[in-house]
Amino acid sequence: MEMHSSIIFCMFFLPWLSMVGAKVPAMIAFGDSSVDAGNNNYIATVARSNFQPYGRDFVGGKPTGRFSNGRIATDFLSQAFGIKPYVPPYLDPNHNISHFATGVSFASAATGYDNATSDVLSVIPLWKQLEYYKGYQKKLSVYLGESRANETVAKALHIISLGTNDFLENYFAIPGRASQYTPREYQNFLAGIAENFIYKLYGLGARKISLGGLPPMGCLPLERTTNFVGGNECVSNYNNIALEFNDNLSKLTTKLKKDLPGIRLVFSNPYDILLQIIKRPAQYGFQVTSMACCATGMFEMGYACSRASSFSCIDASRYVFWDSFHPTEKTNGIIAKYLVKNALAQFLH
Repeated sequence: MEMHSSIIFCMFFLPWLSMVGAKVPAMIAFGDSSVDAGNNNYIATVARSNFQPYGRDFVGGKPTGRFSNGRIATDFLSQAFGIKPYVPPYLDPNHNISHFATGVSFASAATGYDNATSDVLSVIPLWKQLEYYKGYQKKLSVYLGESRANETVAKALHIISLGTNDFLENYFAIPGRASQYTPREYQNFLAGIAENFIYKLYGLGARKISLGGLPPMGCLPLERTTNFVGGNECVSNYNNIALEFNDNLSKLTTKLKKDLPGIRLVFSNPYDILLQIIKRPAQYGFQVTSMACCATGMFEMGYACSRASSFSCIDASRYVFWDSFHPTEKTNGIIAKYLVKNALAQFLH
């Protein structure tokens, strides 16, 4: 069976807890399905996962809208920082400002930096996530008082994680952006949006910010399944673009640290650790890398997983990927541990 989340927590994060004070009082997430805890459940889109077999290894076997069998990276990060084991979605009516004061996700599965990407499946664009954040700050001021609310915002860790959909769901999938931009120009266009977004967060009082990089997106099961010419191996073109874009974001991080006084901005890059897991699965306790747990493991995600759920694998902890696009809970835990150690540890002090 899937390793219980509390066991994963003990293995991965207990060594850090002795270092943790209230240095980070809240975890605030913006982005796509990598950090969406279920906001898409409350909007009119097909990009949803609030049904079985999603969430089957979550507490209570509950499908929450997270695109995984269990927890996602932000949940693990929140627990690693000694805050709470789950980061709730902002649009969930079962939660209120008392829950959101210590962490909240504004993210929306299938969104991107580019507004045209969010239009593909009618999900929440990044600018709208920022509007929600402004509303959240007002509620926080009422709940905590202005002074304490401002301090919470300044000390909270703001996680930004998106970009994959801009390339795989938009640029390479539908005509439009590809006729306007070369791949390199499109990367620069997206990096400009990322820069503007960080400036706006900074203007709203955020000081601790993690800018997330792209995974090796050519190694997602969906891309490998359709790589007939390449013998179902990782699609090197997509991986190369991810590497180029990550280099862009890394340089942007260096630039903004010089431009914005008092900002503590880090580049959190999941590329290397995920590629390592895919190349050397046994080292991390995995057996299957090219196919996902859900259904046939080749192309299903979202509602397609639900329809074929009877075919899903029995033990998700053997698989790197849960559906054709998203990692299993176990993979998310390993990535989160790596990001804490290699990018986010400075915020523990």
